[in-house]
Amino acid sequence: MADNYISLTKDDSSQAQQLPILSGTLGPSVIDIRALYAQTGHFTYDPGFTSTASCSSKITFIDGDAGILLYRGYPIEQLAEKCDFPEVCYLLLNGELPNGAQMQEFVTLTSQHVMVHEQLTRFYSGFRRDAHPMAVLVGVVGALSAFYHDVMDITRKEDRYLSAIRLIAKMPSIVAMCHKYSTGMPFIYPKRKLGYVENFMRMMHGDPCDDYQANPVLARALDRILILHADHEQNASTSTVRLAGSSGANPYACVAAGIACLWGAAHGGANEAVLNMLEEIGDVSRIGEYVAKAKDKNDPFRLMGFGHRVYKNYDPRARLMRQTCHEVLDELNLHDDRLFKLAMELERIALEDPYFIEKKLYPNVDFYSGIVLRALGIPTEMFTAIFALARSVGWIAQWDEMIADPELKIGRPRQLYRGVAMRDVKPVFAR
Repeated sequence: MADNYISLTKDDSSQAQQLPILSGTLGPSVIDIRALYAQTGHFTYDPGFTSTASCSSKITFIDGDAGILLYRGYPIEQLAEKCDFPEVCYLLLNGELPNGAQMQEFVTLTSQHVMVHEQLTRFYSGFRRDAHPMAVLVGVVGALSAFYHDVMDITRKEDRYLSAIRLIAKMPSIVAMCHKYSTGMPFIYPKRKLGYVENFMRMMHGDPCDDYQANPVLARALDRILILHADHEQNASTSTVRLAGSSGANPYACVAAGIACLWGAAHGGANEAVLNMLEEIGDVSRIGEYVAKAKDKNDPFRLMGFGHRVYKNYDPRARLMRQTCHEVLDELNLHDDRLFKLAMELERIALEDPYFIEKKLYPNVDFYSGIVLRALGIPTEMFTAIFALARSVGWIAQWDEMIADPELKIGRPRQLYRGVAMRDVKPVFAR
C-alpha cells in the first residue's frame, strides 16, 4: 500500500498524474513508477540505475552516508566479531541467526555436499594452465547445472534451498581447484571434519605429502573477509544474478553470470588493483609523487582502494579489515615487508591529508583485503575468485528471494533511443 502520492504535471497539461510513494523499513522512500508509461507515455531515464530501486528485498541494507551495512538487520561489525561465515550463510538464507541445534544441522547438511562430481574435475583440463582463475570459475560453476538437474524446479522452495546448500558447500572446492590447476599441483579433496575456512585453506595450500594445519589467526582473518563480502545489496553482480534469474534460468547459470560481472576491474577486481598499484609505486619514497598525481585533475592516475561509490563516510567493513590486517601482520611479523610498509604509509597519509579527508577518500575494504590476502599466501590473480566464493551466498539468497517474490517479472529495462529515424532500404546499386 502507498504511504502517500506525488503529483506529476506536464507544463502543457492541467491534469496531474498521481504516483504512489512507498516506504521501506529503513532508507529513503521510493516513487512507484510502474504505471508511469501507461499514464503519461513517458519512461524515466537513469543510466546506471543509481536512482532506481529494481526490487524490494529483506536481505541487506546500506546507508552510505552514515557508513552502515546490515545483513538481515544485524550490523556487519557485530557479525564479523561474533559469528563465523557459516552462521552468516545461514542468516542470509533463512533470515535469522541459527541456534546451536540449527547450526549443527546446517553444518552437517553442507558437509554432505562438499565434494564435486569427479567428471566435473575433468573440466579443468580443458583450460590452459595460465588461464585467469575467474575464466575457469565462470565455466565450472555454470557447468554445475549439467550435474544437478535433479532439483531444478525453481518453483519449489526445497529445490532452491538444496541448490543453495550445494553451491555454498562446493564453492571452496571449486575455487581451490582453480588455484591448484594453475600451479600444476594435484587437487586436494575436502575433509568434512574441518571447518569451512580451515578446509578451504587446506585445499588451497596443502599437498598430498603433508598434513596442512591452518594458523588460527590467519583462518579467522579469511573468515572475516568472507563475512564482509557475503552480500552488498543490489550491486552490479547481484543485479546481474537477479536479471538472469528473472528469465527462469537455473541458479548455477545465474551465479555464473554474477561471477562474470564480478570479474570486472571496477567491481570485484578492486583489491587486485590495489596490489598492482602498490607494485607500481614500488617504494615509500615515491608515495608523495603518486599522491600528487592522484590530486592532479589532469592526471588519469587514481589511488585504488580509496573512496567508495556507495559509502560517503568510512566504509564500515574497512574498520574491521584494518584491524584484521594488523592482526595478520603481527602474527606473521611482516611489518618490515616492502609492500606492507608502503601500504601502511599510504594509509597514514590518506587518513591525515586534508585533501583526502575533505573528499572523504578513506581507505575502503578493498585496500585492506588485498593486503591481507597477499599475507595469507593467496596469489593476486586469485583475489577476485575469493571474492566470488564469499559473495556466492549473497547471490543465491538474493536469487531465492526474487523467485519467491509474487511481483517477479522478467527484467526488461527501457532506453532513450537516439539513433537514426526510420528510413527506407535502397537497392545496393543506389547506395
